Amino acid sequence: MIIFNITVNISYAAEKEWLTYMKEVHIPEILATKLPLECKLLRLLTEIENEGSTYTSQFLFRTMEDFLAYQTNHQSEIQEKHHQKFNGQYVSFRTLLEEA
Repeated sequence: MIIFNITVNISYAAEKEWLTYMKEVHIPEILATKLPLECKLLRLLTEIENEGSTYTSQFLFRTMEDFLAYQTNHQSEIQEKHHQKFNGQYVSFRTLLEEA
């Protein structure tokens, strides 16, 4: 299994709107591609004060090929929508993990 992990620190001012967007728009849009099997949205509990809350979205893909198909055919468009809506209110980084 492949886990595509996206960690986001979102400003406190945008947090509520961002969470709603993630649950009602962003995550369903990614899952609708039928490439990831599931997604977990988690909030970091042990963080240093940094003027925002940190969340991670973990998308589970069956194979690397499924992930690459998502990345090639869908990621840019979906990511751009998120960026346009929350530009300047978040920082993020992505990691790709393989289940051992």
